[in-house]
Amino acid sequence: MTYYLGLDGGGSKTYALLCDEHGNVLGKGRSGNGNHQTGAAQATANIRAAAFAALAEAGLQLGDLSHAYLGLAGADRKTDYAILHPLIRGIGFTRYTISGDPMIGLRAGTDRPYGVALICGTGTNAAGRSREGRHFQCGGFDYMYGDFGGGGALNIEVFRTVLRAWDGREAPTLLTEPLLKLLGYGRVEDMYNDFLDHGKSVPLDAARLLFPAAAGGDAAALAILERQGVELGKAATAVIHRLGMENETFDVVLAGSLLTRGDQGWIRRPIEQAVHNAAPGASVVTLATEPVVGAVWSALEQDGITVTADIHQKMRMFQEFEAIPISTRQE
Repeated sequence: MTYYLGLDGGGSKTYALLCDEHGNVLGKGRSGNGNHQTGAAQATANIRAAAFAALAEAGLQLGDLSHAYLGLAGADRKTDYAILHPLIRGIGFTRYTISGDPMIGLRAGTDRPYGVALICGTGTNAAGRSREGRHFQCGGFDYMYGDFGGGGALNIEVFRTVLRAWDGREAPTLLTEPLLKLLGYGRVEDMYNDFLDHGKSVPLDAARLLFPAAAGGDAAALAILERQGVELGKAATAVIHRLGMENETFDVVLAGSLLTRGDQGWIRRPIEQAVHNAAPGASVVTLATEPVVGAVWSALEQDGITVTADIHQKMRMFQEFEAIPISTRQE
């Protein structure tokens, strides 16, 4: 029996999934932020915790793994890999592959070996692989470097919108009462002064308030979500053009919680329009399973095992991580 581990290290959570060569799930692990760019020590601890939780559930050790595939937010440039390889080897991995997290989302969402992945979770990212195997990443580094959005930016947009409505720069918004409730204030003025006086930060969960407000027809929420879609559409278009995929048939896989849990087309529609204009033969699909499934399939493939229809069927709708307690297990 051979064993394989897939790991998805994101900006707010890390998932690990362990299976045998037949695709039978044997262990699962969940922990916090796995992006070394926001804290290498914390990311190391969380990657270790999630991996060892999955191994413990399966009754295995790291040395039992034939291969591990780690899709990590922040695995963007050579300088990142120079940090990540010692980090991963320090945990004890010996037979492993590291890639950026868009690639595992792409692998989980399409049955083709090429295509484009768009991520909109804590942050945003876009990457693609051509039919010839060429790879290009667009963005993934935050607003200063050309990006817009993700939960770590849209939360600020929600906060700003409420403040601007309160002081009269914008029209009243349906975001006001939900934000006050989320943050525990009775009035916007109290929230405003407390944040200023104590240097507080807006929690990521504030971004999710956009969806019910948009469903209620709130103009500000709709404008923010549409801008997110337009920006992601621009990123997808850039990847398509850079890889020369304009005349190809492929999937653009949408991954990340803001695209897969809550959006009712406000973000997706501008993406679809941009993709259609750039590559009429492409299809926009929403990832229906956890990206970590793409990581474990990639681990199998790195060891020369074909992901058969049976393996695909066993894991293609796997979504069981939210019920797992966040692990702090280190060994």
